[in-house]
Amino acid sequence: MDDATLHEAGELEALRRFLPLLPEGDATALGPGDDAAVVAAPDGRFVVTTDTMLEGADFRLGWSRWHDLGWKAVATNLIDVAAMGARPTSLVVALAVPPSTRIAALEELARGLADAIAAMAPGVGVVGGDLGTARHAVIAVTAFGDLEGRAPVLRSGARPGDAVWVVGDLGLAATGLRHLFVEAVDEAAEPDRDAAELLRAGAHGASIAAQLAPVTPIGAGTLLADLGATAMLDVSDGLALDAARVARASGVRIALDGAAVAAASPDAALPAALHGGEDHALLVTLPAGVVPPAELAGHPVRRIGLVEPAEVQGDVTLDGEPLEPRGWDPYRAG
Repeated sequence: MDDATLHEAGELEALRRFLPLLPEGDATALGPGDDAAVVAAPDGRFVVTTDTMLEGADFRLGWSRWHDLGWKAVATNLIDVAAMGARPTSLVVALAVPPSTRIAALEELARGLADAIAAMAPGVGVVGGDLGTARHAVIAVTAFGDLEGRAPVLRSGARPGDAVWVVGDLGLAATGLRHLFVEAVDEAAEPDRDAAELLRAGAHGASIAAQLAPVTPIGAGTLLADLGATAMLDVSDGLALDAARVARASGVRIALDGAAVAAASPDAALPAALHGGEDHALLVTLPAGVVPPAELAGHPVRRIGLVEPAEVQGDVTLDGEPLEPRGWDPYRAG
């Protein structure tokens, strides 16, 4: 049964092999095995977020390994918890895959989940989920976090005079995706796994990794909250668009410095940094005079702008010129 498909082995055998690979987590009072899990919430409140990864729209199995998909599910969901100033505690993962999928593939996905948690958010548990069938793979994740007595950090708290900072690099994931579409497709414009593997091992390896298996600054969220962050957001749809979201929510203008943004995207062109998406860096505003460490959770911290009073609510500028709030929009993509 080592190379069995889900159709051949059935759900019980698949779960028997899948579940033991998942971390239990520090906050788990009752994990997988019953109708629902029980997770401790000492604060009395919990942060919750959910996201889906769809084959074709969000990933291509011709480029991504199953381990990548588990890793990315952790990296991209727990950063949303971190952006609220919370400590991630647990995940629920629902999978729908074709019956022809090998159980070994699900085991690799589970190892990706576990390895990403160990690397970026130790103590988080995968406490439950669902396994179903679909024509194309779907990974749906719900993530939970503990505020530990803090007030949540909202998008609406930025105030004139605050400095704008970013934790992590910008533009690298979009650069990696561009390389994949240009250099890792076959004659029929389908994903070419061999070409993608060569890209991973070559000069573009960092950007390919940022796209397929990103390392995100999850541990920086609580640290920034404790420093007095006034607003925070996961840069998932591009700096220009996500900065506009903070500006609109806070009723301010975000004035970005072009040279500083370029410095925050050392391996990517400025358009990719501004509009590319999937960076999963943290965009944060801090009161004037508060200077964070140069590195948080293993990621560089750079000042990229200033919060100013709004002449037009939600305005974002780059070197004093209006910046179009353009980025990833799933309903306008393609």
